[in-house]
Amino acid sequence: MSAVGKIRRLLNLLEHLQTGRVWSTADLMAACQVSRRTVFRDLKALQEAGVPVLYDATRQGYWLPSDKYLPPTQLSLSETLALITLSLEAGRSERSIPFLEGAREAALKLQSTLPARLSGYSNELMSSLKIDTEPLAQPREGRTHWRNALESLTSRKKLRIHYRSFFEEKDIHTLLSPYRVLFRRHAWYVIGRSSLHRSVRTFHIERILQSSLTEDDYVIPPRFSLKQYLGHAWNMIREKNARTQVKVHFQRLVARNVAEVHWHPTQKIVTYEDESIDYSVTVDGIHEISWWILSYGDQAEVLEPPELRALIAERIRNMAAMYRKKRK
Repeated sequence: MSAVGKIRRLLNLLEHLQTGRVWSTADLMAACQVSRRTVFRDLKALQEAGVPVLYDATRQGYWLPSDKYLPPTQLSLSETLALITLSLEAGRSERSIPFLEGAREAALKLQSTLPARLSGYSNELMSSLKIDTEPLAQPREGRTHWRNALESLTSRKKLRIHYRSFFEEKDIHTLLSPYRVLFRRHAWYVIGRSSLHRSVRTFHIERILQSSLTEDDYVIPPRFSLKQYLGHAWNMIREKNARTQVKVHFQRLVARNVAEVHWHPTQKIVTYEDESIDYSVTVDGIHEISWWILSYGDQAEVLEPPELRALIAERIRNMAAMYRKKRK
């Protein structure tokens, strides 16, 4: 069972113990739908975690003292509605964050706890409030590999993967030591040390063809930092020894749209009287940012560096040539 499944099982057990009654082993087996051995193992895990589960020899059952119950979380109305809204949107079937459908179930449970007089208000607000996410990569078999990556990360057991590498233009096999599981810009990624490359690499979870846990232990270097690993990449791809100062002039039509968004930690903006702007940023490589610049068409002009200006010009020429051709 995955680490996530184990946590859910322990929480379920704890929820029963918190009811105040004394539970026999048979009762817990039936209530939690697990074996006798699992009940004993989970009770021991709770006790080792500091939860004061006690055994009543007279009634032959387990119980939790009332003064040791986990206190209910006191949420304000605004906090409750914020959690419900975010969880419902995260768990939407059509544009949700992949593999987080359980967030919707949690939101509905939380909504059911609202007083009757607030429930109607909540429903009205939910129907009026909308959070629209970016288009997401459509998950295929990624759920299994996502769970395996999380299990590998929590158990510190290496993950053997068969991977379709776009960069190397072939399928590869490697033994991966996951350091982080990251959701960014449309999809899930696992970042860790690859035995094949002998370095830390980023793997798109939906491009994993097969994955399996091994019994090989690994250690995450204490000095590893996701921020340091990504460096000044525009998004996810950090080009080595390619740190560059980029300056782009945006015309008035799109300038405000660009200026209103915090695209990158290093960005600086200069605004002119005609409401156009110069946008400056420091990035590790020019290729990722080039596609963003091209998305603004003739409203964006690269001023620096010359190699990025040449790259954009080349792509524009190729686009022009493509559109001059007549489609058959």
